[in-house]
Amino acid sequence: MGVIQCNRVKKKRGKVIEKFIAHKGSKLTIEWYFNKQGKSAAFEYFKKLSLSQKKKFIRRLFVLGDMGRMFNKEKFRYEGDQIYAIKTSPNRFLSFFFEGSKIIITNAYEKKSAKMPKREKEKAFNAKKDYKKRYDEGIYYE
Repeated sequence: MGVIQCNRVKKKRGKVIEKFIAHKGSKLTIEWYFNKQGKSAAFEYFKKLSLSQKKKFIRRLFVLGDMGRMFNKEKFRYEGDQIYAIKTSPNRFLSFFFEGSKIIITNAYEKKSAKMPKREKEKAFNAKKDYKKRYDEGIYYE
């Protein structure tokens, strides 16, 4: 079982950037979204999970990254607005697909009711917009 971490990548001009890779599978690369300040709320949430919860989540990422799909709605589910939930009871990691065979994990929360909190989906949608904007401007990975 691989270790999920934050890798530091050095660019040509000597700048050091953080590229949060959760898993690089044979079909998909799964990354943690990070904001303009270089913080990843989803990665911070993951680090606080128990060891058994981390292992469950890592297994989901390996299946998703290596198979490219997951059909079990109890493990991976479309939530609308191009947002998907990677589910490990009681945790939910929200994400979206991006060009070049990427999944970006935006935020996470502990499920406490049958319905997803609206603010969590809004966070994921706003992170998706921010990612796309910064990616298109060529500044996301700087």
